Amino acid sequence: MARPRMFDEERALDAAMRTFWANGYEATSTKDLCDATGLGRSSIYNTFTSKHELFQRALTRYMDGMTSAQTAVLDDAEQPPTERIRTLFAQIIEGEFSNRREGRSLGCLTVNTTVELAGHDAETAQLLDRDRELRLSSLRDVLALGQRTGEFGTRQDPETLAHFVTSMISGMRVAAQGGADRATLESIAATAIEALAP
Repeated sequence: MARPRMFDEERALDAAMRTFWANGYEATSTKDLCDATGLGRSSIYNTFTSKHELFQRALTRYMDGMTSAQTAVLDDAEQPPTERIRTLFAQIIEGEFSNRREGRSLGCLTVNTTVELAGHDAETAQLLDRDRELRLSSLRDVLALGQRTGEFGTRQDPETLAHFVTSMISGMRVAAQGGADRATLESIAATAIEALAP
């Protein structure tokens, strides 16, 4: 009979996720993961098979949480499109300042992973592509609605605007990692909303 696991796998996954988020994939050692999760090396590898599998599960957990929070804002039919985009930017900014150390934000695990691994890790790139398409889809829908209601300009199609908003969010996250303050991020968000106006 197999021995039951004597730890909370979900809690261990959250701890690993935060460690990868803070350090990156390559810079996170097995010892770092053991220290963060409180598990021994054998428990980690018996449960998650490899560092790479643990990372992919942690990344998926992160993306599912972040993307569902963003799509909840974008799909809120009670709010007009402009307010949904404004709320999304506010959510991003708040997230950056709730995950900060020594004057710098941790940024976004998705953005960090795109830079670090997407070019040479096909499995991880596939996870990132799936997540990006989910976010772009919600953005396209709300931007198209805003164009129909006259809240957003029609010089660009919703697909182009969705990529623009996504790029602005990624840039804000990188700026926060570099130490940008709240006022700077808020001004970037305000400029992006102005750029969407008719």
